[in-house]
Amino acid sequence: MSGTRTIELKRVVVTGIGIISAIGFGKKAFLESLLAGRSGVKTIARFDVTEYPVKIAAEVTGFDPADFIDKKAARRMDRYAQYGAAAAAQALEDSGYPVQEDPYAVGALIGSGVGGLDTHYEQIGILYEKGPTRLSPFFIPMMIPNMASAMSSVLLGLKGPVSATCTACAASTHALGDAFEIIRRGDATAMFAGGAEAAVNQIGMGAFAAMRALSTRNDEPERASRPFDIERDGFVMGEGGGVLVLEELGHALNRGAHIYAEIVGYGMTGDAFHLTEPDETGEPAARAISRALADAEVDPSEVDYINAHGTSTPLGDAMETRAIKLALGDRATKVMVSSSKSIFGHCLGAAGALEAAATILSMEVGKVPPTINLEKPDPECDLDYVPNVARDAQVKIAVSNSFGFGGHNSAIVIRKFED
Repeated sequence: MSGTRTIELKRVVVTGIGIISAIGFGKKAFLESLLAGRSGVKTIARFDVTEYPVKIAAEVTGFDPADFIDKKAARRMDRYAQYGAAAAAQALEDSGYPVQEDPYAVGALIGSGVGGLDTHYEQIGILYEKGPTRLSPFFIPMMIPNMASAMSSVLLGLKGPVSATCTACAASTHALGDAFEIIRRGDATAMFAGGAEAAVNQIGMGAFAAMRALSTRNDEPERASRPFDIERDGFVMGEGGGVLVLEELGHALNRGAHIYAEIVGYGMTGDAFHLTEPDETGEPAARAISRALADAEVDPSEVDYINAHGTSTPLGDAMETRAIKLALGDRATKVMVSSSKSIFGHCLGAAGALEAAATILSMEVGKVPPTINLEKPDPECDLDYVPNVARDAQVKIAVSNSFGFGGHNSAIVIRKFED
């Protein structure tokens, strides 16, 4: 038929990883803490928490944006965008990708759940204290949630597809999946994809605490995030940035790039259910997983490991367990499942990218990261959650799940690379 576009789907691999997190900067420190089950959750040091009902978070400390990106540019970026751009700069260095070879062939897709919350909080204070004429001219460009992606493109010279996702806690898994599709259909050779978030501040902690979404285990910070445990009482706020370089396989092979893994499938659905609560049946989330597996042409019996969304909330963990059972059937009880959020907190829009990085790095070294603090398993959560200690295991097929407020469900399938 005239005008029909025939698309030969490309294979997409991961050739670079950049990480800013509460448990380390860069892949080496991050992986060491992850496999050791070393929690990044502590009493918040960034501001006075005396009057706050929640006093703990997985806070990024010791971060200087000038260590990663241009100092002048960093002053005009919110902290979340600094995390994203720093992770992108790390990923570029790790991948050695030749951006200047063809800058229009490489783009950026870095998501965020809430965007520039520091800037928003500070500028609203200025508005009330000093009036509208004292607002910063950089308020809007520092606040909007596309700026981690946009500034990464500016700083790295990426002139291909540049976009951003803003789907709450599913944002960076959607970013990875959308970037995968862009390369697969031939609209880019490589994409810097992931997420960034910086909500550990006065308004972020106060607002999430008001929702009763957060753990109040203030006296035991490192034991507060406990996915799938019967005594879980809410998630622990995390923050940071995670960016992967996704690259067309042929291009990666031609330049001799190190290939970490291959992205082979992507699925997403919507709950159409509630403002913040998940559909308790798990069916919409299960369909996202099933669509990702079908897209990858992977049978459920082939799945070895799932990096769970695993937030440590009563409703969420039970729902995800049901979803995994629905999607995998008999295989569900044989698959290893773990929650990285038990270690570095719930990084909202950055969560999926950090968890994909955790999955890929652990696959490469033949270990599965643990779910820490799983001491009293919830009878409703009865899968193999790799409790407390990392496990030696060769994982060939893994799934990484993310679910966001509003009913955003997403999953990607990752395969151990074999040419």
